[in-house]
Amino acid sequence: MEQEMERRERGHGEEGEGGDEKWVHDSSVDYKGRVPPRASTGVWKAASFIITIELSERLSYFGLATDLFNYFSKVLNQDSKTAAKNVNYWIGVTTVMPLLEDFLPMPILGLSLLTMSQFIPRLKPCSNRKHCGHPRKVHEVVFFLGMYCVSLGTGGHKPCLESFGADQFDDNHPVERKKKMSYFNWWNFALCCGLLAGVTVIVYVDELPEGSPLTPMLQVLVAAIAKRNLPYPSNPDLLYEVPKSHKSKGRLLCHTNKLRFLDKAAIIEDKESLQSVEKKQSPWRLATVTKVEEMKLVLNMIPIWFTTLTFGLCVAQATTFFIKQSDTMNLEIIKDVSIPSASIYSISAVGMIISVTIYEKILVPLLRRATGTERGIKILQRIGFGMIFSVLSMSTAALVERKRLRVAEEELTGGKTGPVSMSVLWLAPQYLILGFGDGFTLVGLQEYFYGQVPDSMRSLGIAFYLSVIGVGNFYSSLLITVVDHATEKSNGTSWFRKDLNKSRLDNFYWLLAAMSGLNLCVFVFLAKRYSYKSVEGRVVVADCEENGVS
Repeated sequence: MEQEMERRERGHGEEGEGGDEKWVHDSSVDYKGRVPPRASTGVWKAASFIITIELSERLSYFGLATDLFNYFSKVLNQDSKTAAKNVNYWIGVTTVMPLLEDFLPMPILGLSLLTMSQFIPRLKPCSNRKHCGHPRKVHEVVFFLGMYCVSLGTGGHKPCLESFGADQFDDNHPVERKKKMSYFNWWNFALCCGLLAGVTVIVYVDELPEGSPLTPMLQVLVAAIAKRNLPYPSNPDLLYEVPKSHKSKGRLLCHTNKLRFLDKAAIIEDKESLQSVEKKQSPWRLATVTKVEEMKLVLNMIPIWFTTLTFGLCVAQATTFFIKQSDTMNLEIIKDVSIPSASIYSISAVGMIISVTIYEKILVPLLRRATGTERGIKILQRIGFGMIFSVLSMSTAALVERKRLRVAEEELTGGKTGPVSMSVLWLAPQYLILGFGDGFTLVGLQEYFYGQVPDSMRSLGIAFYLSVIGVGNFYSSLLITVVDHATEKSNGTSWFRKDLNKSRLDNFYWLLAAMSGLNLCVFVFLAKRYSYKSVEGRVVVADCEENGVS
């Protein structure tokens, strides 16, 4: 390597200015250990392949993660509690595994095992899925082995793939340095595209035999608009619903008085018998009360979904600016022992583990005794409590960043550069607090979206949860762009400078804390008025009214 660098230096001396452009200026080498020529290596030619790998990996990961609960419950016949635990264990292992980086072939092995467990007859869960009480043990072994191989493999490439792509651009070259700024935008674009494709296309293809769950919603809307001029019936019993004897999938929902306009979709237009109505009416003209209530459920969730995006915005900082801060700090945690800057992110996972454990083992038993309810507190109360930690985390981050800027101002004088003496462990509190919030809000969102979506849309329930994180990242990018332009226009200096020591991330964190606090107030307002899904097994409208459910 040293000989190659000397040869390049001689080449620069011989070629003059042209030599400066011919070779890459940093310490990069090609796959043979040679100093690479600029014209034929790196930049977008290489980075585009790396971004494509990330897109493919995210597509397969989220395609697996979002449908995993359904697979456990429907194919392996696990109860909801066991299925939820297995999903959480897998996601937890996948999250922690980036600390280990020696299992690069594991994703291929894992996905291969998962594929074989579905197509090789001896490895299938049952010979007849319609009468499958207990799946074969060999299937469970192969399936779980494949799952955790995927986790190990994800941990192997996740910490280094993004930086490997960024390394394809030479920081010492002005043109490549400018292109590098766009790289991270396209990286996150590909990441979110993989997420969206995984939780929509992959899940939709898997559920295709049942049809799109969005079609009944559209049918309700069309039917309600078509019958908008009809009067409301005097009694909800007169609305159309399948009878008790009718063998239909899923549970029947009780009628509610919210969004009554949609009830018109369930109005029977003629006075003929129910049997003749079922034969003659199109689903685009007449919908059941359950279908109408499913539409109401989704519409009721939209405001809640919007108010959780600010939490996703705060979570996005943990993998962006928090990491950037750690790059400028002293990474030595004890004498002669340093950690990679990105490793500080693991503290967030520790915080989440602690909060989930405390909630499950201490808070839930106490709250059950105090409230007399099975859950202890409502799902939205749990989510709202976690949002408080996002305010605390951003406030803590602002205070820590202000201290870091003061230290940098004192130590980096006279044009000096490099990390400051302030320990990276100063970032631990903001990561830990954010992890506490994750344990309440993110886990609560999983439970909320799974439990409150219509039964026919449960396969998309976790997709709604994941979209909070995905859209939160888009939200973060948009906010950064707006703040960047606004501060540069008003003050002449942006809060986001190339040199972090000249930036004002502390002000940005205070802005996020204020936004989170205001958003929390809106969330509490909506949560107090939220109506939870109400079911009574297989019931009709009259049953709901008699039991006082509606």
